[in-house]
Amino acid sequence: MVSPAQLDQFIAAHSLPVSFRSTATRFYEPLAEWLRGKLAVGTPFLLGINGAQGTGKSTLAEYLALAIGEAGEQSVAVLSIDDFYLTKAERQRLSQGVHPLLATRGVPGTHDIPMLRKCLATLRDLGPGERCRLPRFDKAADDRADDASWPVIEGPVAVIILEGWCVGSVAEPDQGLDTPVNTLETARDPDGRWRRYVNQRLATDYADVFGELDALVFLQAPDFEAILRWRVEQEQKLAAAASRNATGVMTADQVRDFIQYFERITRNNLETVRSNADIVLELDEYHDCVASHYRE
Repeated sequence: MVSPAQLDQFIAAHSLPVSFRSTATRFYEPLAEWLRGKLAVGTPFLLGINGAQGTGKSTLAEYLALAIGEAGEQSVAVLSIDDFYLTKAERQRLSQGVHPLLATRGVPGTHDIPMLRKCLATLRDLGPGERCRLPRFDKAADDRADDASWPVIEGPVAVIILEGWCVGSVAEPDQGLDTPVNTLETARDPDGRWRRYVNQRLATDYADVFGELDALVFLQAPDFEAILRWRVEQEQKLAAAASRNATGVMTADQVRDFIQYFERITRNNLETVRSNADIVLELDEYHDCVASHYRE
């Protein structure tokens, strides 16, 4: 259990509002206790966290890592699917060979899934004293961070947390791809080639990885409009923390354009992931968790 002093430090370190204390007590700590009950000696538990931009996936993942790490000597590995994006050069080649929109990171098809699978396999087999580097992506530079800066985790690993906006997402039926959902798809993907490629990747190699999850948590936003507003706020924080020469930080207008890449799957998530998830944490307009639902 996270002590009051640890919670104070966590809130300060993550620049969280005072209301987070209630969220942690009412929702995050019971989830941590549920997770503790799922652990088995020698078998790392793979937990997925799905949530749209700005829903607090990384905060939840870090809180669970703190809570579970206090219970024993085993490690908790926190991974974001964002840290497995293809490099800028790799996405450029993909855009030339498949579709120009794939130069932009985000959608299924722009991640290095073999790299993710290799990392998960290494973490599962990590013995006492053995170490593994956890990949990191520099969003401000829009490229993979130098591996010398990647954090190192030491085994054995009790829990692997994989968080991301499309973790556990499911592909759409083909007929659902016929009609564009926004101006991006209308203007830049009129024949549907990009969205069909993304959907096909989600249905195949991504589905294979997500099928390995032992449980899935869904942070459910109230609607897509709230997600857009939160994503703008998230980028503003990134801009404040980035160096002056960073080129990947976006303005509010650029965020509104950028989120159109995610809109189709995000809207589908709001309808489908809730029914697939083991735990659903409902959020209100202010990011606060207001209810939890456990499948069990």
